[in-house]
Amino acid sequence: MMKLSWLLLTTLLGLVASVPIDRSKEKKTKEASPEPPDTGLYYHRYLQEVINVLETDSHFREKLQAANAEDIKSGKLSKELDFVSHHVRTKLDELKRQEVSRLRMLIKAKMDATMEQNVQIDHLGLLKQFEHLDPQNQHTFEARDLELLIQAATKDLENYDAAHHEEFKRYEMLKEHERREYLRSLDEEKRREEEARFQELRRRHREHPKVNVPGSRDQLKEVWEETDGLDPNEFNPKTFFKLHDTNSDGVLDEQELEALFTKELEKVYDPRNEEDDMLEMEEERLRMREHVMKNVDMNKDRLVTLEEFLKSTEKKEFNEAGGWETVDETQVYSEAELKRFEAELAAQEAELSRRAEQLRRQHQDLAERQVQLDAQKKEYQHAVLQMEQRKNQQAEAPVPAGAGGELKFQPQPPHVAQADPPVPAQSAVPVDTLAHAPEQNQVEPAQNQPQQPPQPEVQMQ
Repeated sequence: MMKLSWLLLTTLLGLVASVPIDRSKEKKTKEASPEPPDTGLYYHRYLQEVINVLETDSHFREKLQAANAEDIKSGKLSKELDFVSHHVRTKLDELKRQEVSRLRMLIKAKMDATMEQNVQIDHLGLLKQFEHLDPQNQHTFEARDLELLIQAATKDLENYDAAHHEEFKRYEMLKEHERREYLRSLDEEKRREEEARFQELRRRHREHPKVNVPGSRDQLKEVWEETDGLDPNEFNPKTFFKLHDTNSDGVLDEQELEALFTKELEKVYDPRNEEDDMLEMEEERLRMREHVMKNVDMNKDRLVTLEEFLKSTEKKEFNEAGGWETVDETQVYSEAELKRFEAELAAQEAELSRRAEQLRRQHQDLAERQVQLDAQKKEYQHAVLQMEQRKNQQAEAPVPAGAGGELKFQPQPPHVAQADPPVPAQSAVPVDTLAHAPEQNQVEPAQNQPQQPPQPEVQMQ
């Protein structure tokens, strides 16, 4: 039996194996079992980890094998989550908490980037990232979480092919737009040469063997002969089905179907050729698979059962010997769509130019501001230097007498005679006054000096 993770994942894609598989009859080893397909969903890792944990519970594995596509898509299988072991529930709780944390970081990063670009935030688009789990309960994994996970995966994968086609269309339009812009940049002579070269590449690309219609007798017989190495005259649809059911699960899934188209694609596309575009080859592969699913997959579960395959070989279209119209022979886009696309590109370029000019002005303003700051810094440094110089000069200068500080004696050189100080004019006394002067040893009290009171006489006994 194939891994349960493969079964449940393909179930979430709408692919449910309708034939029960007996594990005892499995011949392939665990290492040889197919790896689950990459869904391309932004929550693919979370989806895969939930499946791996559920795979370990025997009760849930039993219910899954007995379920059909409708039981799973409708949410009926989700109710079985209430009966799984406590150990499994604990692991699922931890996975959900990790996923919530991852989504929070993604949303914060998107909001920060949007705010930096001054663009309006798409809150609805941000909330859609929580559609595959229940955001009201962010700590435990409940039946509602499994139901939402299945619904989100089913819806997103149904739109995956349409989104891929739209992306490819934009790629082709961009390629044509750039080609035309390049031709406009050339002079008349070089333009004619380049146009002739382009037409030659297209001609070489279209010169290939006939491509059979995918799923037709001619296409399958070619695989039977060249890939399987069997006699084309002994082609048997039932044997062919079993040969290419590589995981022996009783159905052909999308990957097994796409493997059948390799020979047809090699007729048209060669990575060594300049004229062959490998992105066009992948679009071709997708178109072929969709064509087979549309005509063979009757219940639209994205799986081809043996019964569906055998019925398709009985249709009239199966035996028709027509050819397949490749991508380059199909009108992928109209001229009106190309004009709208070019107008959208022009608007985006104008917005980028506006933002570039805004950033250039901001850079210029910052540069001018930096020049001003540098000038102010130099002025400040110059002022500080002048203050330091003045302080040093004041510290080295002598302190004058009577300025409140100690008079520092400045010694005179020995060869300079010390002169007597001049007598002031008002100190001169007339000669006749000297006769009436008192004795030299008698000193008059200074006018400003206070008089001492007379001391009392002390009589000696």
